[in-house]
Amino acid sequence: MSAANFVLTLSCEDRPGIVAAVTTELAALNANIAESNQFWDRETGRFFMRLAFTAPEGVGRDELERALKSPIERFGMKTSLVDQSRKKRIVIMVSKFDHTLLHLLYQIRVGWLDAEVAAIISNHDDARKIAEDAGIPYHLLPVTKDTKAEQEEQVLAIVKQTGAELVVLARYMQVLSDKLATRLFGQAINIHHSFLPSFKGAKPYHQAHERGVKIIGATAHYVTPDLDEGPIIEQETARVTHAMSPDYLIAAGRDIESRVLARAVKLHLESRVMLNGRKTVVFG
Repeated sequence: MSAANFVLTLSCEDRPGIVAAVTTELAALNANIAESNQFWDRETGRFFMRLAFTAPEGVGRDELERALKSPIERFGMKTSLVDQSRKKRIVIMVSKFDHTLLHLLYQIRVGWLDAEVAAIISNHDDARKIAEDAGIPYHLLPVTKDTKAEQEEQVLAIVKQTGAELVVLARYMQVLSDKLATRLFGQAINIHHSFLPSFKGAKPYHQAHERGVKIIGATAHYVTPDLDEGPIIEQETARVTHAMSPDYLIAAGRDIESRVLARAVKLHLESRVMLNGRKTVVFG
């Protein structure tokens, strides 16, 4: 007998009986729960849950939604039901630095990331050969102050045409407009080449070197109109010393950036990230 893999995520005001109400309905359908995670945010009184389960043959999305309708209405839940057996399509945006792009493509090739790259978009032509070698459509969309609005409309058109569910800014060195950031909210992940919130702006590793820092890092976050202030998904740091040059910090930073972005994409694709105001709930 074949089975479909689903992930249900939900949030609502915390009350007794939430878990029982949902799992009872799934059990009635003979669904098998493979993983369950819960979090009660005591500051806001909100409850968050992620359930990964398999549904028996013949039980599809429509039947699951009908079964879950009662607890959803009873507890005022905000829910998302995702069929994990369907490969997710993503669009990657990149400028000249290609290390995070290459790492994402490798992790997809070896199966660690379960996704299909529907397109690569860039404001430079440097990554074209990478896309061609991987058999991925490449869209060169240069951007200037005068053409930014038109260029971003082209970006949205590509996302819509490809059916992409996630846009990954893999060191895409252009600030998205408020309009585009708002339209992609919760669907776009950026890698910031610094351990936020320190050393924002240009040349963060040079700033860190000048300040004699002992830790560098990278931050993956959702894109919002507030530059580099989006909900954080994943971070990593590394110890450094006074003897290390800015070039060494850059090299170490690129390694961290690649890993952090890939982990953030994986968490998102597996529906392990839930928005909680300006923060995230991440079920690892």
